Amino acid sequence: MIYFDNAASSWPKPGGVTKAMENYLNDFSANPGRSGHKLARQAGNVVLGTRQRLAALINSPSSERIVFTLNATEALNTAILGSVETQDHVITTTMEHNSVLRPLNYAAKQGVEVEIITCNRNGLVDPDKIRSAIKQNTKLIAVGHASNVTGSIQPIEEIGEIARGADIPFLLDAAQTAGAVPIDVQKQNVSLLAITGHKSLLGPQGTGALYVADGLTVNPLKYGGTGSYSELEEQPFEFPDYLESGTLNGVGIAGLGAALSYIEERGLSEIINYKKNLVYQLINGLKGINNIQIYGHVNGVETVPVVSFSVSGCDSSEIAFILDSVYDMAVRPGLHCAPLAHKTIGTFPEGTIRVSLSVFNTKDEVAAFISAIKEIVKDMT
Repeated sequence: MIYFDNAASSWPKPGGVTKAMENYLNDFSANPGRSGHKLARQAGNVVLGTRQRLAALINSPSSERIVFTLNATEALNTAILGSVETQDHVITTTMEHNSVLRPLNYAAKQGVEVEIITCNRNGLVDPDKIRSAIKQNTKLIAVGHASNVTGSIQPIEEIGEIARGADIPFLLDAAQTAGAVPIDVQKQNVSLLAITGHKSLLGPQGTGALYVADGLTVNPLKYGGTGSYSELEEQPFEFPDYLESGTLNGVGIAGLGAALSYIEERGLSEIINYKKNLVYQLINGLKGINNIQIYGHVNGVETVPVVSFSVSGCDSSEIAFILDSVYDMAVRPGLHCAPLAHKTIGTFPEGTIRVSLSVFNTKDEVAAFISAIKEIVKDMT
């Protein structure tokens, strides 16, 4: 199969990922941080090594501020629900994934005021609108780094400066950008960063992380055993234990560590340039086909390797079905868990066909996709 659904979950994975997970399970699958014996220490060292690699990737001052989660959704829920309370004010945008919108909607029912800034038709927010929306009770600014629909990257440096100047925590949803673009939480003034391991970081599902800036308080989403301070009946306040109750997904973290090693060895800049060339090839090919509209990709706007398009008069799900059943190609049609984003770009409720590329895709695969779309559009229009 030719796989173009990497924005949902990347596939295939680097070979070292499977090997690292097998080694973890076969050689020392003990509970990291819970015992003093050598198997537990080996497991703990794997967790620590991955934590340190993640910290280096985003330029966190300390690896202790990296908290492991099961995915970006858990990280976002922890960051949002742990930061706001009744009568607080939160600013977000119309391009957010449901992993941001749904916990915010839940918070709104608890008395939190949620203000959603409308983005333009290319999916970009005007930082000045965020600045103008700030109130005395604004306690969080939550923005997706890049849209999972259009691929458009938000002007986060400007937003980060606004948040820093107003002394408001800035939450960045990096589900689509960690491993796809450079992230520097210090330079970009990011207070909270939600990461998933199974997309551009090329790790296994069930892995993610939340970065919490030093000095920032976030209430835990869950409470329980941490492997430390067992004499306490209250949650220990030390990081990362404070937000890491329960046994970690050690085998998944081992796989994520191997994926991060692959990215380090190949080089993030080389990976970025490789995927940019594939996106350029894909967009140019689609532009040459009648009745196709591409969303979000305009000159001068930086993007991740995500391309959404529609075919006039054709159902996106039907096209995806034909690609799967006839051409053995995987894409994702529909609303992509981001209904407000589709309303913003004018594709609600039909949605779009989304093609999301990986470092393991090739020019030949993109050429084959363009050829397939030409044939499908010719038959359907």
